[in-house]
Formats: sequence, structure tokens, C-alpha cells
Amino acid sequence: MKEGLSYDDVLLAPQYSDITSRSEITIGNRMGDIWLEVPVIASPMDTISGAAMAEAIHNCGAMAVLHRYNTPAEQANLILRAKEDSPNLNVGVAVGVSDDYLMRVKLAKQLGANCICIDVAHGHHILMERALKTIKDEHGDDLKIIAGNIATVEGFNDLADWGADAIRVGIGGGSICSTRLQTGHGIPTLQSVLDCAQSDRNAQIIADGGIKNSGDIVKALGAGADFVMIGSLLAGTIEAPGTIIYGKGGNNFKTYRGMASQEAQIDWRGKTASVEGISTVVATKGPLSRTMDKITLGIRSGFSYTGARTIKELHAKAKFIRQTAAGRGESETHILSRHGS
Repeated sequence: MKEGLSYDDVLLAPQYSDITSRSEITIGNRMGDIWLEVPVIASPMDTISGAAMAEAIHNCGAMAVLHRYNTPAEQANLILRAKEDSPNLNVGVAVGVSDDYLMRVKLAKQLGANCICIDVAHGHHILMERALKTIKDEHGDDLKIIAGNIATVEGFNDLADWGADAIRVGIGGGSICSTRLQTGHGIPTLQSVLDCAQSDRNAQIIADGGIKNSGDIVKALGAGADFVMIGSLLAGTIEAPGTIIYGKGGNNFKTYRGMASQEAQIDWRGKTASVEGISTVVATKGPLSRTMDKITLGIRSGFSYTGARTIKELHAKAKFIRQTAAGRGESETHILSRHGS
């Protein structure tokens, strides 16, 4: 039986570095004509990626994918609002694989979206195959297509062959996702990235799910990812959509929910199917720029420990070691868990 490694199971081994300043490091990456100074994409969730998030994260050098849990007209309005003050803003738009997805693709392209994200929980599926081939037939290479999610190299290869330019790798690893508990299916995201990095296809890897901090981002990139997609790290920021819950003493919270949660499903389609996520609240965090600064500094520092100036160099140089449970404990700020001191 094959084992699956998660982010907490491994560390990157520090290596000789001739980097004398972190300004020598370029952590950005390109997806076709889209250049991201920070290889981070905000997840297409209705409590993460709205118009304000798209504009703010673009200003931080990254990109958002606007969610699809609305009508085509409402989604078009999100694109217009996001681009109102920044016509050259990089933004993606999520679509499904049935009903109105072709209309959404057409509107997104007309309104200047940079890419389409075909967004389904289990992307290694005949409906994904049909949607990818149809969009490619109608739009060719004019529009970059992100597709997913998948967890295996077989799924990665098929989506690449069907026309995906970049593929979301990871199933069930998100902080508010319960797919693995509900269905018994999934693979730790880091393992999926390691496996898919062995593919001979040209599609790029977007590590999606299970990322808790900038160290996990560096691990994902070191394992072979070209970008990461995150949600929980951005939840609670001023720019994230969501209802603010005002608490005592200035302790305020914002809603954050998985799109397969009962609450989200009822809101956007009036009923529930399989419930594979939860709805919760997170503490407010202030402006997105503050969070993104911390993430960016952590990524740059991580590159320097490997002696890598680019993502390509990190792919080549990264060396993982497996850590024990005691090692994981040592990795934490463990003074907080000591007793009697």
C-alpha cells in the first residue's frame, strides 16, 4: 500500500546558499501571458474571491479567481467592479461543467478576464473532459484554462491532454473541506504534487489545499508546483467577502465557508447534495496587504535556505526529509506548550 506524505510530514533540508540579499530572489512565475510576482492564487470561494479581493491581491502581485456561486450577470458585474480602477488587472473567472458554463466563459472573455478556471470537486470526470474540449474548440489558445481538482498523475495527464494549461492538484485537503471524511477519498496534497511533478505533460501545477503557512507554500513549490491556491490564509481580511460579526473588546470575526457546506449549497442552489465542507468564522486580520507581505517574506526566506533564486531552481535543488512526530513538535514554537516553566 502506498503512503501519502502531507506538508507536516516533511521539511526541506537547508543547503549551501550564495544568496547575499533576498532581493536577488524572484519568486514570481508566468502562466502564458499572465505574470504573477507572487505565485499565489486566491481560491474561487464566495467568502474569499470577490471584486475587492481581486483588486487588492493583484496589487500585491498575485491573482484571484472570481467565484461562480452567482448568476452569470452577477459574475460579470464582479469582473467589471474588479477592473474598474485597474483595467490591466490579472483576474480569473470560475465556471462549472454544465448549464451556463459556456455563457460564463464568453462573458468573461469579453470583459477581459485573463483565464478561466473550470472548478469542480472531482475533476477527473467525463463532464470535465467534455467541458475542456468544448472550450478549447470554441476559444483555442486565446484563453488560458485552469482545471481541477485532481489528485493523481493519471488525472493530471488526462486533464492536460484534454486541454488544461494549469491544473489544480489536491482533493480534500482544505481547512474547511470534509471530502475525505465524507467520502473516504483523497490523497495528501503534497503527495499529489510530488506525483504530478513526475508527469511528462506541459501543464502547470497549482497546489490546492492544506496550505497553512508560508512554509507550506515553499514545500509545495519545492515539490514541483508552479503556483499555490489558498483560501484560509486570506479569510478574515478586510477585502474578503463575508459577514462581520462584532464581538466584545474589539474581537471581531468574519464568516468563512466551504462551497460544499450545507449553508453555501442552500444559499446558491436552494438545496443540498452531499455535504463535504463546513461553515465557520475566523478572526478579522486587517488589510490583505499585511497578510500578503508576511506570506511573500516567508517564501523569499524559504528560497534562500535552499539557495534558489527562482521557482525553477527550487524545483531542481529542493531536498525533502521526513520528520517524526517529535520532529513536528520541535518545529512548533514549543515554549507555548511547556509546563512548569
